[in-house]
Amino acid sequence: MASSGFRIGGDLEVGRLGFGAMRLPTEPGPGREASVAVARRAVELGVTLIDTAYMYGGGANEELLAEALHPYPDGLLVTTKIGLTRSGPSGEWKLDGRPEVLRDQVEQALRRLRVERIELLQLHRIDPDTPPADQLGALRDLRAEGKIGRIGLSEVSVGELKEAREIVDVASVQNRYNLLDREHEPVLAACEAEGIAFLPWRPVAWGESGARAEVAAVAAELDATPTQVALAWLLGRSPVILPIPGTARIDHLEENVAAEDLHLSQAHRDRLDQLSEPA
Repeated sequence: MASSGFRIGGDLEVGRLGFGAMRLPTEPGPGREASVAVARRAVELGVTLIDTAYMYGGGANEELLAEALHPYPDGLLVTTKIGLTRSGPSGEWKLDGRPEVLRDQVEQALRRLRVERIELLQLHRIDPDTPPADQLGALRDLRAEGKIGRIGLSEVSVGELKEAREIVDVASVQNRYNLLDREHEPVLAACEAEGIAFLPWRPVAWGESGARAEVAAVAAELDATPTQVALAWLLGRSPVILPIPGTARIDHLEENVAAEDLHLSQAHRDRLDQLSEPA
């Protein structure tokens, strides 16, 4: 069985299976009420890692989580991401890693989440127009001030991760990765070698019909769902993987959380491993 816990940064313990809040509707009305219920149910089910970002509604997702969960129970980690701004008449998102922007976004996230310190703050993307030393240096300064506890990165290459680690300690990496999409296999390997948490976004995705059929066959043999099989595969793939599947429905949430108890035999894993060649 896969280990049920992981220490981010070596000291911040969370459960291996988290929750991605991106899909939660934030507009006033029944949708928001359902979102609050989903977030609360996640905590009731034992989820201790919830992922959000400034980009998710321009901070509205952070405010929703605070409404649903504050005061936060002991042991719950709400991690957020910064480093994008809106620009132009259409309000399109663009990368913006200028130190003054990052500092302001951290201050705003603290206010929206109603906390004095963000225990894990992730840079949504590295801005190619701002020197990495400036971006990461700003986060390092904020950590020294006690406003953030640990620093993470998202969508980085092995080279970018190595460069970043020469400037600041990196506690987590959030790259796209799932059973059928292993483009970032080298980044996962680098994280595993260094004990860095790897939070795959889009942890469940389906490819061509043959792959879907094989996953469905394994699920049928285990009396599980294909989604549960995909999540169980991730949990067994590496001890540093912390999947963060998202949903706006309680039944799907409960299905996802139950994947932590699903055991894949080595024969099942061998079949699933063949569905995608590592990058």
